[in-house]
Amino acid sequence: MKEWKKEQVSVEQVRKLNEVYGVDLITASLLARRGVVNPDQVKFYLETDVAYLHNPFLFTDMETFVDRLLQAREEKEKVCIFGDRDVDGITATVILKQELDSMGIETLWRLPDGDEPYGLTVAGLDWAATQGVTVVITVDCGISNIEEVAYAGSLGMDVLLTDHHIGGEILPDAIAVINPKLEESGYPFHHLAGCGVAAKCVWALRFALSGFYQEEILLLHAMPGNTTPGSETVIIEAVRIKNLVEEGRVVEEIVPGILEVYQSRLIRFLDCGLPLFALDIDIEMKLLRKAFGNSLDIHLVELRPQLEALLPKTVGKSLFSLMRVSRSIRYARITSELDLLVSLFSAYVHRKTPSISRDYEQVLDLVAIGTVADLMPMIDENRILVRTGLKVLASGSRKELMPLLTMQNLVGKVLSTTDIGWQLTPVINASGRMGKPQTAANMLLAPDMRSCEESAGELMRMNRERQKMGEDSWERLLPKARKSHADFDGKFLMVEDATVSRGMTGVMASRLLRQFNSPCLVIAYIDEERITGSMRSPDTFDVRAFLSGFNDLFLDFGGHRCAGGFSMERRLLEDLRARIAKVIGAIDDEGGVDEDESVRIDAELPPGYLTPELIKLVETFEPYGEQNPPLQFLIRSATLEDIQFLNKTKGTGPGHLKLQLAYGDFRWPAVYWNASDLVGPDFNVGDEVDVVFKMGRNYFRNSESLQLTVVGLRRHKSNLEEIRIG
Repeated sequence: MKEWKKEQVSVEQVRKLNEVYGVDLITASLLARRGVVNPDQVKFYLETDVAYLHNPFLFTDMETFVDRLLQAREEKEKVCIFGDRDVDGITATVILKQELDSMGIETLWRLPDGDEPYGLTVAGLDWAATQGVTVVITVDCGISNIEEVAYAGSLGMDVLLTDHHIGGEILPDAIAVINPKLEESGYPFHHLAGCGVAAKCVWALRFALSGFYQEEILLLHAMPGNTTPGSETVIIEAVRIKNLVEEGRVVEEIVPGILEVYQSRLIRFLDCGLPLFALDIDIEMKLLRKAFGNSLDIHLVELRPQLEALLPKTVGKSLFSLMRVSRSIRYARITSELDLLVSLFSAYVHRKTPSISRDYEQVLDLVAIGTVADLMPMIDENRILVRTGLKVLASGSRKELMPLLTMQNLVGKVLSTTDIGWQLTPVINASGRMGKPQTAANMLLAPDMRSCEESAGELMRMNRERQKMGEDSWERLLPKARKSHADFDGKFLMVEDATVSRGMTGVMASRLLRQFNSPCLVIAYIDEERITGSMRSPDTFDVRAFLSGFNDLFLDFGGHRCAGGFSMERRLLEDLRARIAKVIGAIDDEGGVDEDESVRIDAELPPGYLTPELIKLVETFEPYGEQNPPLQFLIRSATLEDIQFLNKTKGTGPGHLKLQLAYGDFRWPAVYWNASDLVGPDFNVGDEVDVVFKMGRNYFRNSESLQLTVVGLRRHKSNLEEIRIG
């Protein structure tokens, strides 16, 4: 039986989170238990405003990317977007296509059709050349297409590469490379999905159309330093920003009457011909003249009217007083009043430019779908991207998604990542699995609702066909997988089948991973000469690094830490098998997962805390996903009032249970998957039980209710330790 485990947390950390961020003690304990304690982490759990997202111009090549597309618009060039066939690639393609269309840029797009390989292809570039394309953009692909990017250049095309896969030692010679996985990218967060990268490019393009693009400005603030009579000083700070990114800073403490103006580092920093902005310029000039005397010739531009017009909280307040009430100061690395001024100026620009703030949110529904589908970690800014996207998705503002949402009974629901991952992304993904990703893209780009409904219906048909193919493939692959797993001593498995569709290899590898908890490689045949493979692994095994060891055998390959794929010549399969066996045989069980891993407990609840209000706390920690699993609570000595056996699913495993639990003032419906064989030996009707569960919303026949999903359940033992909240 798995151990139930609740990690200890620091009382000091919990108290600090409670005091600094104003969260209740149970929320503070949950954050601490998950290691979310520093300001940069906490921010993305408590805030939803897109203004807290990282600035896209932190990407080293973003200005180059933007400038090339502005040139394309000016010179009426044609652009072609090359995307991937999965949900991430489809959504990224649509996001960028719609944005370039709105800018008036004639934009074509291309997704892999049928058995076409992933990424840029020579055939695709030849087609683009016949269409008069001079700028190629890759989304969710391209980082391994060194030869193809060079070929595009030979055709007179400039390539703008956006991707999120790990690059090799040599990168394609593109005009711009926007990829957060690259160490030299300059971007602080490495785990954006391809659609997230595309959305960053959209933000940058919109900013470029504002009056703030490439405008360098200086912000200045002066304040008294040492106030001891006879040794008074003035502290003066200045920062230079461009595209809301800090490019330089000077801090100088001046003793009045000692330093000549020309000797000041600060004055040299300011003497660059840029406009110099400050808050309350009369006060600032008084301090500057105190420091340098009346000979100082400097012109300040007053910021207060602009800030007060759009940021009501600044009305009549000095920077010193705003330091006490500013929300952003809790998270940003604000150590001085100038830092706060920079933050306020950024907030002003966001408010002044709706296209990068309020209107930008409308792009994020597709970002949420693609990010969830690609299993990106739900940490850092992915939390705001997905949380905002889920709200936009539920609002129904993207009409092209409404037919599919309706068919999947998602209209009117409070959407979670579970809803997206189980009911929406598999349907969209089916088009790529079946070799027709254009169907999903056409639905999202449909010119009218009739076309949209037809594409949505076709997606549903493809998904049913994919599900049938999946069951057929599973029955064929499972015996082979068991044998292979044993042959690799439980460290790995590798299976192939001539009848498995290449579009199903990733699905089968993921399913085998869940079954065997080891790295899994599934191989299918493209034609008589080529094969393709998909690999999935636990997060303790680096797929991308593993596959790179066989790069000399592949026609192409790519992937993330836990997922990857390749294509190769069929004649080399036995060489690959032999080399994999040698590598796996030389390593320890690093790819395996302990079957008896512990059941995680986030908080222990006394009866008074398990109320319907708990769902608010549960949804505060949404979105759930990689590196942010759903909250799991423990209750002790609940009464198991009823057990119902649900119909067994196809296969030989245990069936599911529907339970009713009484705890405190409430009775709770609960489901316990694959647990029918535990009734009797482990628990029965009437028992007092301890339960670890997740809470969620259940929708049935247009009625919403709360439901518990049991993770672990056992008879209560009276000598268990005393209950402690959190």
